[in-house]
Amino acid sequence: MSYIEGFVLAVPAGNKEKYREQASKAAGYFESLGATRLVENWCDDVPHGEQTDFYRATKLEDGEVPVFSWVEYPDRATRQQAAKTMMDDPDMAAMGEMPFDAKRMIYGGFETLHDTGRNGKPGYVDGMISPVPLANKEAFRTLSEQQAPLLIEHGALRVLDGWGDDVPPGKTTDFQRAVDCQDGETISFSFIEWPSKEIHDTAWGVLMKDPRMAPNPDVWDGKRTIYGGFLPLVDM
Repeated sequence: MSYIEGFVLAVPAGNKEKYREQASKAAGYFESLGATRLVENWCDDVPHGEQTDFYRATKLEDGEVPVFSWVEYPDRATRQQAAKTMMDDPDMAAMGEMPFDAKRMIYGGFETLHDTGRNGKPGYVDGMISPVPLANKEAFRTLSEQQAPLLIEHGALRVLDGWGDDVPPGKTTDFQRAVDCQDGETISFSFIEWPSKEIHDTAWGVLMKDPRMAPNPDVWDGKRTIYGGFLPLVDM
C-alpha cells in the first residue's frame, strides 16, 4: 500500500490562485522524488468545533482558510529519501516564497492502514484527523474496514485511513496539538474522495442515520477529531 504524507495549513483566501500555481509547480518536483500523486484541497464546509478544529490546528488568522493536502508515495522508503533530498535541494529553494506561513504548516508521514476504492479525480474530499490509542490500532483498522464499504455503497470513490508513523512535534503547531493528543495516542490521517459535493451531501444525509457509522468511543475519541469538506484545488 502507498505511504501518505499529510499536510494541514492556513492560506490567505486572497492567495488562492497563487497557491494553486505554487502547488502545481510543486507536483512535478514531488514526482521527480518518487511521489505518485499530490492533492491540494481548499476549504469549503469546515465547521468550528468546541474543543478542536481545522482553524485552531494552524492558529488560523483573519482572512485565512484551512487547506488539507496529501502526497502519496509507493512506500515509506521513497518518502524518507524524498524528505532527505528536499532538505538541501536548490530546486526546492528555487520555488520561491510560499503564499502562506510555512511556520504554521503541520505535516507528518502515515502508514496506510487500509485503502478501499479506486483512484480517480474527486470532485469533493472529506478530510479527518483523529487521536487514536496506540493499543487500538487493529480495532481502529477493523472499524474502518467495516465502515468503508458503506461509504462506497453510497457513492464514495475511495476511503483511506493512515496511521501515524513519522509525525514530528512542532514549535508552534503540529498534528498532536491539533487534536489534543494524549499520552499513548497517535494520529490517524484519513480522507474520503467523492465524485461531487452533491453526492457527498446526499450520502451523508443517509449515513448519519445509520448506526453502523457511529463513532465507537471504546476505539477512539470522536469528540477530538477534526474534520471538514474540501474542494480539490490541484490533483496531479
